[in-house]
Amino acid sequence: MTPGTNPATREDGGPAAISVMLVDDHAIVRQGLRAVLQREPEIDVVAEASSVGEALAVLDRVTPTVVLLDLKLSTSSDAEGLDLAREITTRHPQVAVLVLTTFIDDELVAEAIRAGAKGYVVKDVDTGALVGAIHDVSTGESAFDARSASAMVRAMQAPPSAPPTLSTREGEVLDLLAHGLSNPEIGRRLYISETTAKFHVGNILRKLEVSGRAEAVYEATKRGLL
Repeated sequence: MTPGTNPATREDGGPAAISVMLVDDHAIVRQGLRAVLQREPEIDVVAEASSVGEALAVLDRVTPTVVLLDLKLSTSSDAEGLDLAREITTRHPQVAVLVLTTFIDDELVAEAIRAGAKGYVVKDVDTGALVGAIHDVSTGESAFDARSASAMVRAMQAPPSAPPTLSTREGEVLDLLAHGLSNPEIGRRLYISETTAKFHVGNILRKLEVSGRAEAVYEATKRGLL
């Protein structure tokens, strides 16, 4: 199908395919997803985008049934996709947003749902489960893999006034932040990638509701987390 079209029926006269837009900052990921999804006769990938601005521009021309959205769309933010999800659900309420991302965190899942996402699955999900999730959100249902469903339940059960809870790994990262280590240094010290270290730092900033590393250390000290 040519991007920008959205026919009511397939050429064989069957029901219309579910039109899907891919939003991921990595071209190789989009290419892989397109190759996998285009094998499904009931799914048609009609558009792609690599950034928030590009996605919104494409959505002014194309109206897919489902937007398959990564939360990390740039090196400057680990959850830029949350803002995009809010924009999509506000501007295009008929479009279902399905988060497909690498990282999973209780509050991140809850924030994605509050931003309007209809589902949340992790990128290592098998093809059948991903196709099933696309089907579910296309009909107005919710879709979660086992881990994101558990994360959502835990997040929703947490008392609204509860202080931020850092995971064991986030606590380790916070301690290294307090010692002035950079993301690459944190990664080497904890034997994790720089990207993963940056993800944990972003989660810490978000949970402490601060915008900088020094501010995070100060806030964590006030709250007895250091």
